[in-house]
Order: sequence, then structure tokens, then C-alpha cells
Amino acid sequence: MSPQTLNDIFFSIVDRKLESVMLVRDASQWSPVSSQRLYVYTAALARAFTRWGLVKGDRLAILSENRYEWGVTDFASLMLGVVVVPIYATLTPQQTAYILCDSGAKLVVVSTKEQLNKVLSIKSQTCVERIVVMDSVETTDAVQMHRLMQANPAGRDSELDAGANAVKANDLASIIYTSGTTGRSKGVQLTHGNLTSNVLNSLHGFDVHPGHISISFLPLSHVTARHADIALLYRGVTLAYCPFFEQLPQYLMEVMPTVFVGVPRVYEKIYSQVEQKVKGFANRAIYNWALSVGRTHSHKILAGQTPTSLAWKLANRLVYSQVRARMGGRVQIFVSGGAPLGKELAAWYASLGIRIHEGYGLTETSPVIAINNPHAHRMGTVGRPLPNVEVQIAPDLEILVRGPSVFREYWNRPEESREAFVDGWFKTGDIGSLDADGFLSVTDRKKDLLKTSGGKFIAPQPVENALKLNPFVGTAVVLGDRRKFASVIISPAFPLLEDWARENHIAFSSREELVADRHVKALYNGIVSELNRGLARYETLKKVLLVPDEFSANDGTLTPTMKLRRRAVEERYREQIEDLYRQAEEATIVS
Repeated sequence: MSPQTLNDIFFSIVDRKLESVMLVRDASQWSPVSSQRLYVYTAALARAFTRWGLVKGDRLAILSENRYEWGVTDFASLMLGVVVVPIYATLTPQQTAYILCDSGAKLVVVSTKEQLNKVLSIKSQTCVERIVVMDSVETTDAVQMHRLMQANPAGRDSELDAGANAVKANDLASIIYTSGTTGRSKGVQLTHGNLTSNVLNSLHGFDVHPGHISISFLPLSHVTARHADIALLYRGVTLAYCPFFEQLPQYLMEVMPTVFVGVPRVYEKIYSQVEQKVKGFANRAIYNWALSVGRTHSHKILAGQTPTSLAWKLANRLVYSQVRARMGGRVQIFVSGGAPLGKELAAWYASLGIRIHEGYGLTETSPVIAINNPHAHRMGTVGRPLPNVEVQIAPDLEILVRGPSVFREYWNRPEESREAFVDGWFKTGDIGSLDADGFLSVTDRKKDLLKTSGGKFIAPQPVENALKLNPFVGTAVVLGDRRKFASVIISPAFPLLEDWARENHIAFSSREELVADRHVKALYNGIVSELNRGLARYETLKKVLLVPDEFSANDGTLTPTMKLRRRAVEERYREQIEDLYRQAEEATIVS
């Protein structure tokens, strides 16, 4: 019988009896966690939660970076029918307090002393009764998780299993707070049935099985990463955990994964690093030649074939294999989700022999709506909708979805829950289209569309993605809503720009001084002018605002999943934007 709940999926993982379902790094060593050990740890933690009085329907929060204890806590809670509330480790104390208060979480499991102190600083504002800490922290304010996990005999716990089997598909499994590109985040209620339906269908067409390895580095507090981990575990893939993004390059070389699940910003960083590394006339010449060879063979790569020409084999040995080596050298399946990848970036990877399977979804849809797979792949689209969902395009081009993986309502938000649906269809807030073969394309967020004062609509994301393909561009934000023309804020790729400035004998003592230099302005005006050649007249970017800052989740300009917080950026540079438009009497780029 097909699994109906996440507990059914957990039991499938345990019953497979694999020697390595997870990999844990201790000092410099990776150690496996077997199916049996996963069950023992999970059962022990679940029994502790029961002793503390947690019952079905209670809320438990997890405030942690990616580590195997995250998964153990998740499964232990789900076995009891307890509702899991993930919290991003990067959130501020007050943002954390809001989620704990809104969800009514009674217990919170934290990773480190830092996260423990964060919770302790706001605990009096919440309903939290008890705290568990994953690290070995000497404290009287929390219980150490590892002591709890050891307090259970090996073997199955029939009473606990029976309780887990009594949990139904319609029971609430999780409240996931959206990362919030605008406004205060909402708690999305997802049932066991919602999440299970997506797990069973999202890897349709992918050949993943025991023996494959993947690194879990995207934040598990986001539904995409959590869903991917559960789906991969269900298929028998071994998960290695990477708590901090800066550790990823090292872990890729150590683990050498065969499945790589990333977001566009990760693929963009790899692209930028490659472009930055290829310096010198000889290296650049070889690289450009390899790209030209790759472009002539990319149709075969996108069809899942390996080119056999001598030129491609030579280019593969000299260049393509070196790029793949940056991701461990063994990846067979590349997946991207969380935000639009950009056709230009996908094409660059294809020219290097890498086919990226782009997907699309939202927290409210558990999350995957559509995804390209090895048997049905069309670059520039997000693939065909999953077998378990229906998609239609509204008259205003908004993507509408319905199916068993679509959420039922927001937590404590009845009015917004009603507004999220029309005639039983969930309104995604995204603009898109379906082609004749059923492949879905996503243009932009409906709320992000810019309408110029002349009445023309501009979708900013495709323009921004095209700009980011230039290695000198770190982040681009297109402006122009209710303005006479479009402009762009550019946060440069500073390491490359600083090298370029030194090579061109441009003196600077700060990034503020660097972006104000006339030669640097001319460089970026040229980049934008080149892009403008391929844009419609009303889309052309007439002004460029260079800023001396790198955008990040820490400063609030990016979400924890590295999506742009457009409104936060616009507010941060509001005065400069107003000056830029005030000074512009005609739509030309000022050198």
C-alpha cells in the first residue's frame, strides 16, 4: 500500500535496513547513521517528548542549522502527531519570538549555545515550556538532546509504532512560516497527506536509489530542502549534512555527492567563481573554445545524451570536468528550485555538459508543482506539472493550482486563507504559461511586475537573471514601477571588480570609493548597454545605481533561502533612487 502519512514514509526508510541513511561529520571524519540507529534515536526522543506531556496537535519548534538531529527531531515529533514548526537559524530574536508566539509552540529544539541564548532572551514572551539543545552545552536552562537519544533500547517500540500508525493523512504535520519577501510571514498549515503526496510524486522520472549520496545544505526550515531530504531518504539516498554554506566547497570534495539540489544563487556563485578563475590569455582562449564546442553539443546534453565528438571529449577533459570537480566530480543529477534559474545560466551549464532540472513550487503546495526530469526536459521552463496536481492559467496569466499537495489554510489567518483561493484553485501569485506540450513557464511574481507610467508591464526577474550572468554583477534589482523608465541597482561582484580595478591601476580605499569611480561606472554602464540591445524599448534600463554593499540574509535584503527582498532593497536605497530619477531629464545612461 502506498504511504499515506510521513510516518509511513519514516517506517519505509527504517524497514529498508540500510547501513547508511545519513552521514555525520565529527571533527574531520564522516560517520554513517544506519536505518536501525535512526529509529533508535527517533524513538528515544519521541518517548522523552511523551514523558513531558506533548500530545497530538501540540506544536514543537526546531531552531537549527542543517544536521542529522534536525531530521531525528522532525520524525520523532511526527510519530506523536506533534506539529513541527521550523524556524530559520538566521532570524533575529524578535522574528523568532513572533513565530513561537504565533504558533503557540510548547517546546523548542535548538542547535547551539548561540541559538539557546537567542531563545532564552525572548522565552518570557512565548509559550515555550521546555528547551532541548543538540550540542553538548553545560546549562540548566535546557536538556541535552544526545542524552535523550541514548536512553532507549535497540529494537522496535510497538506502542510508539501503533501511535504513529494512528496518525491520519488529514492530521496537521507542520506549520511552515514563509520566508517573507514582503511583509510579515504567514504560517502555512501542511498536513501529512499534503507533504506525503508531494514526496511520492516529485521524483517521478528520476533514477535515484540506495547508493546515491546528496548533501543537505539548503536550510531545512524551508519547505524545499525539508521536502527534498525526506523524498531522497524515501528513495534510499544517503544524506550528508552541511550546517553552514561556507563549509559546502570542502564537504563537496569530501562526500562527492551524486545528487545535487541547489537554488539559483548557488549555481550563480559557481558560475562566477569559474569566470573569475579563468584569467590570462591562454586560459581564457581555451575556456572560450570549450564553451563554443559545448554550445554546439548542448542539445544532446539537454536530451540526456553524452556527446562523442573528439572536440567535445577534449573540451570535457580540459574544462568541463574541472567545473564538475568543484561539486565533487561525481554528480549525476542536478536540480534547481526556490527561484527562477534563468535560461542564460541554464544554457551556460548545458554548454559545460551539465543539465540542470529546474523545478517550481511554493510553501503552500508542499512545495513542488512542476519539475523537469530526465525523461521530460525543456530548458527555459520549470517542467510539466506533477501527476498529482492540476495547473491552469487565469485570464490575468496567474498560475492556479489544485490537488492533494495544496495546503488547506494559513495559521490564524482565516481572511487571508479565503483570499488565497478562487473556485477551489490556489492562487500562486506567479505569472506564467503552459505550452502545447504541457511544460510550465514562470515569468515573475505577480506583485513584482513593474508598470511604467506609460502603462507598460516589465517582468524584472528575467532582466535581473540576464544581468547576473555577467561575472562583474553580484545582484541586480530592476526599478521602474510608476516611473517613466526602468533603471537598475547593481551590487557588484566585489572580488572580481577589485581585481579588475587593481589591474587597471584604479586607486581605491573603500568600496564606496570604488563604485564612485568613473571608470567603474563606465564598466557597468557598458554591461547594461549590452543587455539593452536584447530588450524591448520599454524594458531598457536607462539608469544604473551602483551600491557599495553585498546583499545578504543578515542585512535583510535576501531571504534565508537567498531570494531577493525587493521592497527591502528599495527602502534601503530610497533616497538614492529618488535622486537618480529626480536628476534624470531624459532616459539615457549617464557615464
